[in-house]
Amino acid sequence: MADRGRLIAFEGGEGAGKSTQVRGVAAALRERGVAVLETHEPGGTPLGAEMRRLLMHLPDTPPTPLAELLLYLADRAQHVTQLIAPALAGGQVVLTDRFSASTIAYQGYGRGLDLGMVTRLDAIARQGVSPALTVLLDCPVDVGLRRVRGDDRFHREERTFHERVRAGFLALAREDWDRYCVVDAAAPPDRVQQEVFAAVTGCLNLD
Repeated sequence: MADRGRLIAFEGGEGAGKSTQVRGVAAALRERGVAVLETHEPGGTPLGAEMRRLLMHLPDTPPTPLAELLLYLADRAQHVTQLIAPALAGGQVVLTDRFSASTIAYQGYGRGLDLGMVTRLDAIARQGVSPALTVLLDCPVDVGLRRVRGDDRFHREERTFHERVRAGFLALAREDWDRYCVVDAAAPPDRVQQEVFAAVTGCLNLD
């Protein structure tokens, strides 16, 4: 590995198993002596935690699609500056549960905002930081929604919204296939774990 760290993003729809995979990969990498930072969006910083509350738990006054986009991007700008960029500069491997692909899939494909605008604004918010690898945990919408816990407002969106989001993720993977690993998240857990870890170790030249 180079002296600089690597950012690896875990993406997917509701119930895809991102958090589980982040924890598992982090533990396995630490066993190999790799310095790892686990984080997530929204909410990876104190400011982000407040953004998360505004985004997830205001059922009576939800943000408009554009306001939703800007809140996510404010969270990302803070997240990159305060947490991700310093960790990468220090040579850590950063594993994040959601990053730019989620914004494009949810607010672009899901909400129907202009994809060019979403992509341009995201580029500003992430300040030149890009994942070395995006692990896309893909599964049928019905499977993912059956797995979800909690009651944030995204879980209550119509099925068609989630189908658009899934299609968006897959489109992004096709466009940037050399930086994506698409894993069937509906497969047996052991197989999912093996495929994910193989992709991560390959990215980090740890094979």
